[in-house]
Amino acid sequence: MSLRAAPMLLAPALLILSLLATPAARADAPLFIVEPSQMPFDLGPGAPANQPARAGNLPHAPGNSAAAPGNGPGIRANAPDNPANLPGGGRSIWAGDDAVGYYTRNGGTLNLFDLRGRRIAYRPGGGRTKSLFSPQGVWCGTVAETAGGIAFGMTKTCAEALLR
Repeated sequence: MSLRAAPMLLAPALLILSLLATPAARADAPLFIVEPSQMPFDLGPGAPANQPARAGNLPHAPGNSAAAPGNGPGIRANAPDNPANLPGGGRSIWAGDDAVGYYTRNGGTLNLFDLRGRRIAYRPGGGRTKSLFSPQGVWCGTVAETAGGIAFGMTKTCAEALLR
């Protein structure tokens, strides 16, 4: 069966390929590009839990705001020069062989930063969604998390924000 014939398999196939392409020695997270229209419904922006307009997903909701304590680069855990956030430190986001950012956790909220410490995306705490959102409230992608690690599937626009 080709991926063209089964678009629902595209995102999982890309995730598997990106995880296999990442060297096993890294505990960091691979980044892969997703197309929202090709995502399984429960992972895409159309699912009720993943909609940007949902109260718990809004950028100004408690815990999601960049102004909330723990979500900005001003605290040590989120600082770009924190050894844990440097390439190979365990929280780097990789696109191929290049570190493009890092991720941190704050009270359930998952924050993604570029290498300079700009907050690019967040996943709200509470476990109601696996989706990522931009600080402006735009759906940015999804988080694949297993006991073996974490990977980020991001839209092209949001992934490009990591490179700016």
